[in-house]
Amino acid sequence: MAYPVKNICVYCGSNVGTNPAYTENAVALGQLMASQGIGLVYGGGMIGLMGIIANAVLENGGQVVGIIPHALNTVERRHTGLTESIVVDSMHERKALMADRADAFVALPGGYGTFDEFFEIVTWSQLGIHPKPIVLFNMAGYYDALIAFVDQCVNEGFIRANNRNLFRVGTTPKEVLNLILSFQPVQSILPVGEAKP
Repeated sequence: MAYPVKNICVYCGSNVGTNPAYTENAVALGQLMASQGIGLVYGGGMIGLMGIIANAVLENGGQVVGIIPHALNTVERRHTGLTESIVVDSMHERKALMADRADAFVALPGGYGTFDEFFEIVTWSQLGIHPKPIVLFNMAGYYDALIAFVDQCVNEGFIRANNRNLFRVGTTPKEVLNLILSFQPVQSILPVGEAKP
């Protein structure tokens, strides 16, 4: 039985990057989501990979919810053609609402903001705050070094081996979606000294 997914939260950059593969894969993932009737929850922007995946979902008949803080809600940044746009007061509120509205999470290439969102949602999974699937979309090897660093953290004793599986890694849009649909919840092990809320 497939894991039930109505909406996927996608974290990604407000730039397109230097490799055309980033744009191509963002478009392909958006098209695939729309074809499967899966909606997009994202940061509400129109620039970079954010705008590209939003447009790909919309142009293929899918639903897109954008959640953007007041500070970024400018004509230059916000997407005005979304199914639903929500303006919030802070980045913290934005991330919490994105998590609440989604059934799964995918991180595309991005910078500091994407890293922040990805690691926060993985941490929430570790703490038992949510049981939802998380996939790192390692297109064109973008996240090779990050994956190696996480493995180093495991080897050095700062991430428990069991918690390494709190996120999966996919290299194509089809693999990313298959990892979500075949998801089985993982029992996290809290780091020593941390209490479950």
